[in-house]
Amino acid sequence: MSDLTPELCHRVTIQHYIAGGRDEDGFEVEGSWQEYKQLWAKVTPLSAKDLISAQADQSEVVARMKIRYREDINTEMQVIWKGRTFSIQSQALDDNETGNIYCTFLLGQGLEKPK
Repeated sequence: MSDLTPELCHRVTIQHYIAGGRDEDGFEVEGSWQEYKQLWAKVTPLSAKDLISAQADQSEVVARMKIRYREDINTEMQVIWKGRTFSIQSQALDDNETGNIYCTFLLGQGLEKPK
């Protein structure tokens, strides 16, 4: 089993969208992004070659994020790293060893309000 401790050196915040509702007067209240978890991760921006390839494929992916294995992070969430907001573009990609040591997510630039 590999030790990820030295590799996971970036502090990221995972946020999830809380849908609005109605206030006491029946008016619609807008939803907002709320902090879900703070995690240690390895965030790797794509190289220029990978970015050109991704753009050719019409992909919005600009970075990868590696975290310890967990099942509660999904594509309806977003990541804040170094003051930048990234959308999660892929489901978790499990590691090649046992499938439960770490997972990798593909990140896109910007955020979108969930539907």
